[in-house]
Amino acid sequence: MASREASVERCTKETSIRMTLRTDSEHGGLTGSSGIGFFDHMLNSFCVHGGFELILDMKGDLEVDGHHTVEDIGIVLGTLFAQIWKKSNGIARFASSYVPMDEALAFCAVDISGRPFLVFDAEFQSPAIGSYDTQLTGEFFRALAFNMSATVHMRSVYGTNDHHKTEALFKAFAIALKDALRETGTGVLSAKGVL
Repeated sequence: MASREASVERCTKETSIRMTLRTDSEHGGLTGSSGIGFFDHMLNSFCVHGGFELILDMKGDLEVDGHHTVEDIGIVLGTLFAQIWKKSNGIARFASSYVPMDEALAFCAVDISGRPFLVFDAEFQSPAIGSYDTQLTGEFFRALAFNMSATVHMRSVYGTNDHHKTEALFKAFAIALKDALRETGTGVLSAKGVL
């Protein structure tokens, strides 16, 4: 299947982002950096397991904290996924995934429906992983889901290590999203005839 691609540039007083996304890639991964090491690790893991190529060129106000950087990357990434699925010739639409990582287990269900919503059920014991604020995991997925116009349910089923719990969530989302975006070529999967 040919790669689907979209690019966006977004500049505010808090962040400047240029991003290109390619889906259906044989060699998924992140090129570039958010400036937050652990978040880059999560983005790269997301891309590898989803089969996405992500090229990121950005500057964020990290002297304040990581919030604007992480949330704005979610906004832009969601916008790119929306551009791609809205141009597709029918997609599978629904998908879900469980992903274990050592002692942690995460679940994600996705409906690319045109109706944005996020249910995020995860608690973390540590306030930060490296320089990454663990509160930002929910903020990232909220920005992504709403700008992608998708319904996303995520749950950290169990786990004790916050690195493992977070990474399992990113991987579960990647795998579910990859399956939901699969082109079927059969038109819109909706009783209404439109998403």
